[in-house]
Amino acid sequence: MEAMLFPILALVTAWILGTVFTGMLIPFLKKNQLKQFVREIGPQSHLTKTGTPSMGGIAIIAATWVSAIVFALITKTLNIQVIGVLVAMVLFSLIGFIDDYEKATKKKNDGISAKQKVALQFVLSAVFGVFAMYFGGGDMLKGTEIWIPVFDWTIDLGILYVPFVMFVMIAFSNSVNLTDGLDGLASGITAMVAFFMVIAATAFGFTDMPVVFGALSGACLGFLMLNKNPAKIFMGDTGSMALGGILSAGALLMKLEFLLAIAGLVYVAEALSVIIQVGYYKKTKKRIFRMAPLHHHYELGGMSERKVVVMFWGATLVFCLIAILLMNI
Repeated sequence: MEAMLFPILALVTAWILGTVFTGMLIPFLKKNQLKQFVREIGPQSHLTKTGTPSMGGIAIIAATWVSAIVFALITKTLNIQVIGVLVAMVLFSLIGFIDDYEKATKKKNDGISAKQKVALQFVLSAVFGVFAMYFGGGDMLKGTEIWIPVFDWTIDLGILYVPFVMFVMIAFSNSVNLTDGLDGLASGITAMVAFFMVIAATAFGFTDMPVVFGALSGACLGFLMLNKNPAKIFMGDTGSMALGGILSAGALLMKLEFLLAIAGLVYVAEALSVIIQVGYYKKTKKRIFRMAPLHHHYELGGMSERKVVVMFWGATLVFCLIAILLMNI
């Protein structure tokens, strides 16, 4: 319990900061016309959300950084790994920020192209892959090794490790981005997944990462105070890309990529639903889901937005508990 004290304090601090920063950000975004423009091809009920301030992810990032740095200094765990994970959060957020800014200035839901996004993710994840080779694993594994839970297998990928990192970071950042489609969905899920990372990091003896992910969990909860239905602000791609970046970066350094995929299985399902939908439609001109990502499928099936969000939150709680059981500690 003592090991969890500072991560929980970091969580509470970031929760307060996240709520304050988000509240301060709303009038600024409104004044500068940095608002959301909803796709016309999406659910018609979402058209009323047009004009809601976006780029709220800035508040999540600020609250996470302040709380994480403060408690890393207090616990004397501020090191290159902590800095690397926090920098990854900011750099991935910049990709989303460019996209959000383009949408806001053009006043439509078309930001930078998917190819441009992936190209930027490609470069950033490749750089982080080299970083992870030298600074990942702690006392557990070599930088180029990965760990597969349940079977307790360790595999050294060697030169293939960097492509592996690139796949994980690109896939995860885009998965979180696709999940951010309903009020409170991505922020609530990430709060739980980040707290799972606190538990996993503590259990595996990483003394530096628990306060970082405690701060991330709290920042998401603070943002959720104003992001829950009906949302007064959206995190935008600025936030979702940042969340995917920091979660994947931390998991890669601690060799917990597969446990993260289990805890964050809702993210994975959301991304797979899009891949399946697009692939199946190209071949058959028919759809498997009413609409993708998956949360829209349930909405168009008659479930209210709030019920879909609560259902996905509940599923995430279950997946996090399963991931804890599979840690093989």
